[in-house]
Amino acid sequence: MKSWTLHRDAFSSKGEGDAVPYNDNLLFAPDCAVKKDTFYLYYCQPDRKNPEGVATSLSPTGPFTNGQPLDLGGYNQIDPSLFIDDDGQAYYLWGQFTLKMARMKPNMRELDLSTLRDSILTEGEHFFHEGAYLAKRNGIYYLVFSDLSRADMPTCIGYATSTSPFGPYKYGGVIVDNDHCDPGNWNNHGSIVEFKGRWYVLYHRSTHACNTMRKACLEPIHFEPDGSIPEVGMTSQGAGDPLAATSTIDAERACLLYGKVRIQAFTPDNEELAGMENGDKAAFKYVDFKEGVKSITIRIAPGEDGGRIVVAIDQPWSKRLANITISGAKGKKEWQTLTFDVDRVAGVHALWLQFFGKGSQMFSIDWLAFN
Repeated sequence: MKSWTLHRDAFSSKGEGDAVPYNDNLLFAPDCAVKKDTFYLYYCQPDRKNPEGVATSLSPTGPFTNGQPLDLGGYNQIDPSLFIDDDGQAYYLWGQFTLKMARMKPNMRELDLSTLRDSILTEGEHFFHEGAYLAKRNGIYYLVFSDLSRADMPTCIGYATSTSPFGPYKYGGVIVDNDHCDPGNWNNHGSIVEFKGRWYVLYHRSTHACNTMRKACLEPIHFEPDGSIPEVGMTSQGAGDPLAATSTIDAERACLLYGKVRIQAFTPDNEELAGMENGDKAAFKYVDFKEGVKSITIRIAPGEDGGRIVVAIDQPWSKRLANITISGAKGKKEWQTLTFDVDRVAGVHALWLQFFGKGSQMFSIDWLAFN
């Protein structure tokens, strides 16, 4: 749960490895299920006639081939999801604003349209937007979905519970909210899963000041005795331990961004914090300072305007460790590695960087480390 491998091009709708012979449309959010030795990828596309389909593979990493459209009984919307119950019965879920559900036939390629029901969840009663995912724990069915209960945006992963797959479902609340992960944030998709006895919420964060560029993230969750799920916050550590202060903390590990500061690529395999303006701030949760540190090293590329960085812990207005001035630099972007004294701090804390300056070309940050 700490080291990950990216498997590219598991499925394609056009070009090399085209597995959708009936169109070349963009692929939207998919889901995957396994039955016996076959993995079934349920995909969707912006196609009013055939928006969803299924492809198969003998491996979870693909390649998935032989894409075929699904008959959705006229409810042609997006975001398919598959749930297989303890008795082996599979259920197909999909839709926006109202959730649709139907049993799958044993071949996993056809819906039993006689069982199709609409409005399993609704926008009005459950704050349902899209991206449903069904899980089961201790006899309780948990529907997890893109939730628009806050800020009139579907930034939350919310959930609803029932004792039956088809409901009725009672709204339970928010599991995680990705608001302020990026200045271009819009929505959230996710699920919950048990792994080696511990449960996690998987979700995404927008990035690069763009609502269509997204990073997969996860946080540990727990269940109360009544089955409810307390909300968790976004962190930089995810499933891992707090970040070691004396390690290299990449700028893209920032989990909260306020203002116009964003994570963006500056090489094909590296990202930076950039675009900050006066009063913007970024947080890293959480950092372990252990027995204590006395300085900070930052890899930084000064911009034309330069500016200040205030380093603080716990809250941006709380204990301030340093007030760093970065002089402006004209010409080609050049990276510098600079070290500054900080007030001594020990233990585990949230780390905040606040940015102050007169222009919009202050500096870019690649990484930081404490000493």
